[in-house]
Amino acid sequence: MSLYITYPVDDVERSRVFYEALGWVLNSQISNESVACFAIAEDQFVMLGSRKMYESVGGASELVGGPNTPSKVTISFDLPSQEAVDELVERAGAAGGRIGDTDEYPFMYQRQFDDPDGYHYSPFWMKPEGDSVP
Repeated sequence: MSLYITYPVDDVERSRVFYEALGWVLNSQISNESVACFAIAEDQFVMLGSRKMYESVGGASELVGGPNTPSKVTISFDLPSQEAVDELVERAGAAGGRIGDTDEYPFMYQRQFDDPDGYHYSPFWMKPEGDSVP
C-alpha cells in the first residue's frame, strides 16, 4: 500500500524549495505549478497543493484553513539514528522551518519542526532496548 499525505500550501514553489532542502525527492511525474509531490520513503509521499487545487478536491473548501491555522495533525516517522533526526531538523531550520522541542525518553529521541505553512513534523529514533540517549 502507498501512503500519500496532502496539504494545502500558500506557495507551492516555496514549499518545493523547503522540502528539497530536507533532502526529500521531488516526484516530477505528478508535480506541476499547482502541486509538488515528494517521496519521503518507499511508497510514502507528501503532496503539497496550492490552496485553490486543494479546495477543488472533494468539495470541502470550508475545511481548508488559512496560513495561520495551526496544524491539526502531527506527522511522525522514524529515522535510523539520533544523528539522522538532528540532521533533518537542522536542515528544516536552515530552510526556514520553525524548530520545536527536543524530547528524550528512555526508549526514544524525538524532535519537532514546522514547515513554512505550519505543518508539524516529529521525526524520532527508537533506541535499542537497554540503550540511553547520550
